[in-house]
Amino acid sequence: MFGISTDSRFTLKHWADELKLTYPLLSDHMRKVSELYGILMADAGMASRTTFVIGEDGRIEHIEQGNSAIDPSGAVQACKRIRKK
Repeated sequence: MFGISTDSRFTLKHWADELKLTYPLLSDHMRKVSELYGILMADAGMASRTTFVIGEDGRIEHIEQGNSAIDPSGAVQACKRIRKK
């Protein structure tokens, strides 16, 4: 698991330290990943809050967007469902 944000790596380091995260945060400061995944809000220069669950085969299995992406329970349930396959 990892997080990706359009924030700078310095900002992400601050947040990772502040929140005591146990997973890496990656910077998409060029906004390429956000654009490829269709979540770039170009007018705002940032990505919409989105959680993707990606299967071992590299396919997107589940997407949470907006407020539901803040709560990890939907993504956790999707991971459990995938693990049972």
